[in-house]
Parts: sequence; structure tokens; C-alpha cells
Amino acid sequence: MATAQKKTTRLLQDIVIDHVEGENTGAQAIAPDHSPRGKPGNVGPAIKPGIPVSGSTRADAAATIKEEVEQFLFLQSELLDNKHWQAYLDLFADDGVYWMPVATEQSDWRTEPSIFAEDKLMMQVRMGRVSHPTAWSQAPMWATNHLIGNVAIESVSATQVQVRSRFHMMELRRDNVRHFGGTYRHTLARTKAGFKIKLQRVDMFNAMAPYDYVLQVWV
Repeated sequence: MATAQKKTTRLLQDIVIDHVEGENTGAQAIAPDHSPRGKPGNVGPAIKPGIPVSGSTRADAAATIKEEVEQFLFLQSELLDNKHWQAYLDLFADDGVYWMPVATEQSDWRTEPSIFAEDKLMMQVRMGRVSHPTAWSQAPMWATNHLIGNVAIESVSATQVQVRSRFHMMELRRDNVRHFGGTYRHTLARTKAGFKIKLQRVDMFNAMAPYDYVLQVWV
């Protein structure tokens, strides 16, 4: 049976991400040096990155990487706000994961509850639901607006970049406005086609606040 068919079968059995006993799980399976975010403010300084290239200083290389990462994060938020769902999904690697834990100290979505824990297949399922012509949740006037800032490169290698940033999202639904804010942590694979998201972790500082209705799409 093809891999896609196997995943679909697992999905129908309410299992989204396969687990092999004895292997690293959750975020650490994708980014082995991944660690829980800890208490707010306890993240330490950003690592000064940079892979020197011919004719460039380390500072120049670091600035170039940071600018490329910032433009990638800005593009991701633009696609999300404009509801370009497929283009948004295309930013993720084939084995990429979008994860929003309930608490900042979590490091494994398989053993603890999460708000979102979606591989690319589950993201495609969500896209199909919200874009369906009869999706009642999309019928009212509904839109989001993201602001991304405080972008800090945590590490750089020849194959990937780890970056953290801050976000604020305003969501409009009919005449109601909700605000969400927190920290992103991206593990980005460096490919010939540009950055691809291996893991996007979203720590909302107001994740436990009461809401009138659940989140429909990614934050």
C-alpha cells in the first residue's frame, strides 16, 4: 500500500502522526535539540548566526540570513491573512508539522493535549473543510491580520535554520474582534527551492483564555 494510502487509512482511524516505539517523539523527533519554551522571558539571547560566503563577512552573512527569514515569515502571514490556503501549505516540507501546545513547557504532542498538532495531511483536511462551499464557519464576514516582529535567529547550519519571533493576530468575525499573541518557533529546512517549514511551534500567551468559538484555521 502506498504511503499516502497508509496515512489516509490511519487518518480514518483517528491517528494522525505515526509513532514507532523507542524513537524520539513530538517536536524532538523533528528538531532533536528542541526544548520546551519554559517560563516567559526565559529564552536566553539569540545565537549570532552566519555561514560566511565568498566575499562576505560573518556579519554580512548573518544579516542576509535574517533578512531572508524575515521575508519568509512575512510571506507566510500574508498568505494566511489572504486565505491562500494551498500556497500556505506549500511552505511546509512534506513531513512538516504545525503545532500549538496548550502550555509552554510541553515538548511532545503525542503524550499531552494540544490545540493544534497537524502534519501536512491533516492541514490539507482542514483546508478542504474551511474552503468547502457549504462551510458554515466561513459564511460570516471573517478575516485575520497578522503582525510579525522581534525576529531572532537561534541557530544556523548548512541544512536548517531555527528562528523565534513574536506575533499578534487580530481576528474579525461579523462585528466581533479577538486578539491572539505569543511566540513562533520555526525550524526551517534549507532547500534549493528556498525555506521549507519542518516544524512551526506556536505558543500563545492567552491559549487558556475562554473563547466563544474555536479557532478555525492556523494562527
